[in-house]
Amino acid sequence: MDNSRKIEVQILNAFVDNNKGGNPAGVVLNADNLTNEQKLKIAAKVGLSETAFVSKSEIADFKLDFFTPTRQIAHCGHATIATFSYLSQSGLIKNTLSSKETIDGKREILLQGELAFMEQKAPVYKNVDKQEAQILRSLGLTKKDVLKEAPISLVNTGNSFVIVPVKNVEILKNIKPDHTLISQISEELDLIGFYVFCTETSSPIRDANTRMFAPRYGIEEEAATGMAAGPLACYLFDIVGVRKDRMLIEQGWFMRQPSPSLIIADLSLDNGKISKIMAGGKGILMTSLSVNID
Repeated sequence: MDNSRKIEVQILNAFVDNNKGGNPAGVVLNADNLTNEQKLKIAAKVGLSETAFVSKSEIADFKLDFFTPTRQIAHCGHATIATFSYLSQSGLIKNTLSSKETIDGKREILLQGELAFMEQKAPVYKNVDKQEAQILRSLGLTKKDVLKEAPISLVNTGNSFVIVPVKNVEILKNIKPDHTLISQISEELDLIGFYVFCTETSSPIRDANTRMFAPRYGIEEEAATGMAAGPLACYLFDIVGVRKDRMLIEQGWFMRQPSPSLIIADLSLDNGKISKIMAGGKGILMTSLSVNID
């Protein structure tokens, strides 16, 4: 007797750039009766960096649980944008304001036309000078490759990332990550991963070009990371001195299979200090698939 269930998974590319590229995420609706073990199995079978599972919430419009192929994660930017883009495009959200509940609390969602934005908290910075040499070694970099006036820093706006500023796009492009060492450092510092950037971009109106490595979560490199773009936007404002309340951040250009992406990060300021971030972009439905689980 076959007791397996068929689960429908929508695949959307989030943070597309001019309707191309972006980062694919899985979205599963009506996930109330799925256990965490089942969700992990589904995410592993889908095989994308993250899959979002949507269920009912008593404190927000929707409850979202995020799973990589190897573990649950508190927040996921591109899967959030994928989910709310799909909910909006499916007519399941009528208003411009919505909200999500995650294992780390409630967050606002803003819908502006074809764009979806998610709330992140004010930044918390942590010194990582003791780990600097290891961080550089894990990326195949030396001190001369990084900006002197901008230290490598840990930044948290909901998830923790190490932000690494490099001098130019050639250095960014030629990074050779040691995934084992990055994973070890990420475990030690309780990180999602490393977000490496330079300020050379494809357009003068954009602010940073980035790469993200998160092998601790089974992600060697990711095409777009909304939860990392928020910390970077804060870093650009507070440390680099980019005095703008909207940052345009590129990612995905230098992956093995390039998938150019664009993340918009809007900063809310209170007396010149960042009080919250809304990071967002556009999600496009690409396909759907069925996954069987026991």
